[in-house]
Amino acid sequence: MYRDDFDRRAFAELMDAVVRKCFDHPLNSPLSEPESKHLSTEIEERTGLVIGWRSIKNYTAFVLNPSTGKQENPSIATLDTLARYVLDAPTTNEVERKKAGESFSYWFRYREQIGTPTLIKTANTKPKRSGDGWLVVVLVLIVLVLGYLFFHQANLEQIQEDFHNTSDAYLSQNGWTVQHKNESYWKRRNESSGRLTLFTLKGDNWPKSGETPRVQNLLIREIRNDCFRTEIHMTDFVPGGNWQQAGLLLMEDTLFTGKSIRLSLSYNDFFGGLKRPAEILIQAISSYGKADANLEEFIHQPLFHISNAEDRRIADTNLKNVAFRIEKQGRKFRILYSASPVDNFSFKELTTYEFGMAPNYIGLFALKGYVDSTAIAPVKIRYFRLDGQLCN
Repeated sequence: MYRDDFDRRAFAELMDAVVRKCFDHPLNSPLSEPESKHLSTEIEERTGLVIGWRSIKNYTAFVLNPSTGKQENPSIATLDTLARYVLDAPTTNEVERKKAGESFSYWFRYREQIGTPTLIKTANTKPKRSGDGWLVVVLVLIVLVLGYLFFHQANLEQIQEDFHNTSDAYLSQNGWTVQHKNESYWKRRNESSGRLTLFTLKGDNWPKSGETPRVQNLLIREIRNDCFRTEIHMTDFVPGGNWQQAGLLLMEDTLFTGKSIRLSLSYNDFFGGLKRPAEILIQAISSYGKADANLEEFIHQPLFHISNAEDRRIADTNLKNVAFRIEKQGRKFRILYSASPVDNFSFKELTTYEFGMAPNYIGLFALKGYVDSTAIAPVKIRYFRLDGQLCN
């Protein structure tokens, strides 16, 4: 019984599915009498319900040639039985089906599936299940995604450096470049075994009238991934004078003309005439580059206030190991630090900062600004890491 052409098409596709399930081939020609009898028996064994073999034979002939004079209008109960066979429903009988209210749910379930056609027929071609087509599309997408992830994962740089070898040849071969080299202090880089020793030499990337921005013995390398995580571990550096500091420098270019972010362990005793104890702090500043002289200090986190020798002793003990970590995802920079008498202490988050910058270089630095009065202090770097990451 057809309500519309959709029901007729659903019936045709259902008969094709029944033939495929029983004989493992599409409905290309009307079933013979033996084939119809076999299918009738198969349906009864699988569902517990009966469809006569003559009806099955007539249905297949009608589906293949609906323009003939005789119309086939199977009852909804027959359609439900055919759908039960295709959908592997539990066996039942007419009495039990009537007790269930004769909802004929399997036929309506199958009909709903046809709403997004499960079969597509074209003249003189083998019917194709669009469900199979969707499966192919999904599999192709999975392969593409896995291929994308594999390709990009393979291109994520993984840099770990413990600085047990600090020769120029080794550093150069491993992607490091020294900028604004001060030979007398660069020669002292291996003074501490298993450490790279930098010195807080005069200079800064902070712009100042009459001064050219420069950081002596700035050790830099390229950043090849837009999203990354990087960290630096320093030992036995406790700054003691303005503007003595050391840490990480992210740059768009190596001339300080583009945007940059500087993260450092620093010292400050300048408060604009106010009387306050000196402070050892974590400072982070961002710069929009040469065209904009106003920098933004987005982290100013005092760790210790230094008023006397005891304060200094406490600071020396607790700053024996200091580490910074920067995680970049898109425009967001997550800043963390660790400070402890022991190494490998847990990191703490300082802030998440949003800044439209794509760093091309990272630098390990030590400096004291443009002042002459502050002493030059050693900074021992024991570990550096740069891990490219997939961008979310």
